[in-house]
Amino acid sequence: MTTSAELIEMSERRSAHNYHPLPVVIHEAHGAWVTDVEGKRYLDCLSGYSSLNFGHGHPKIIEAARDQLDNLTLTSRAFYHDQFAQFCAGLGDLTGKDLILPMNTGAEAVETAIKVARKWGYEVKGVEPDQANIIVMEGNFHGRTTTIVSFSTDPEAHDNFGPYTPGFRLVPYGSTEAIRQAVDPNTVAVLVEPIQGEAGVLVPPDGYLSEIRELCTAQGILMIADEVQSGLGRTGQTFACDYEGVVPDIYVLGKALGGGVVPVSAIAANRDVLGIIQPGQHGSTFGGNPLACAVGIAVIELLNTGEFQARAAKLGEVLHARLRELIGRGVVEVRGRGLWAGVDIDPELATGREVSKALMARSVLAKDTHGSTIRLAPPIVVSEEDLVWAVNQLADALYELNTA
Repeated sequence: MTTSAELIEMSERRSAHNYHPLPVVIHEAHGAWVTDVEGKRYLDCLSGYSSLNFGHGHPKIIEAARDQLDNLTLTSRAFYHDQFAQFCAGLGDLTGKDLILPMNTGAEAVETAIKVARKWGYEVKGVEPDQANIIVMEGNFHGRTTTIVSFSTDPEAHDNFGPYTPGFRLVPYGSTEAIRQAVDPNTVAVLVEPIQGEAGVLVPPDGYLSEIRELCTAQGILMIADEVQSGLGRTGQTFACDYEGVVPDIYVLGKALGGGVVPVSAIAANRDVLGIIQPGQHGSTFGGNPLACAVGIAVIELLNTGEFQARAAKLGEVLHARLRELIGRGVVEVRGRGLWAGVDIDPELATGREVSKALMARSVLAKDTHGSTIRLAPPIVVSEEDLVWAVNQLADALYELNTA
């Protein structure tokens, strides 16, 4: 049997180093648990950055994928296929929107929303040609395409990838007044994460999303909510925007929409916005393919029960209560909503990566971001007992670091 060490060495030698993985090689997974090539089990508290909201190998999702594999996997959008209509209708009903434009990855969906907003600005709002601007937030993470990194404030994502795409105005996250001051006659949209995930699970002030919605309506511009990580049950609601009763003009969805099986993303909007796209103006060979749609249908059906949203809300209360007990014991701050938490480690004690390694040694998988922050996002199927156990492992790791 090839060992973990051998596989890690080969990976480091033969692949580009665009990630810095923890030294674990996963072989199989079920529910909230994964197993490495040596047979050691770990509780997955990252969930593929919220791609695995329903856990590894959810029976309903796997059944849908297997059934579809036996029938049809790809036609391209040159033809209709028998899964497409149900997927679009189901996601339209879930979001309350008229139309769906399916893609593959979250970054593709964000790019699609940007293109739609600009085209809407020119053809509906009457913005001057090639002058459209979109207001975006400092600390954002919407993907790593050339256009998206053009308005990133993360040096690792941004630097040395220019020349950059113009047309974006950066404002501080959490300030609607800053958005108001940035709006001009050529502004077509505000693009916002309801919770900033990569930045450390930052939850904006109460009323922030509602104020953005009111401002966009008053100014005649589109509100685009990037719910790629925050959506589809993760926060205890179907969408994080639901906490303020906000409905954006465009939802950007991905990650969990593919059930951890295939990449599936989409934007959802009403006909007066998304209806501006005509044949040949945007597309993807694999976007909306039969396998993706079959998996997406299964995901939508799971969400329609409300079971996962309620479970994330209930377990989220347990998670955040237990994490808050660690403040002053190696933890500086805890943020988040539902089964999603950003935990700031005292930088004088350890880095986020050091704590993540300590957790890995205790059979818990988590990931650091921005130095001293770790993110916790276990699958929604995790048991309360396992969730409490994971926080206890964090407490033990911090105790050992404090007493070392």
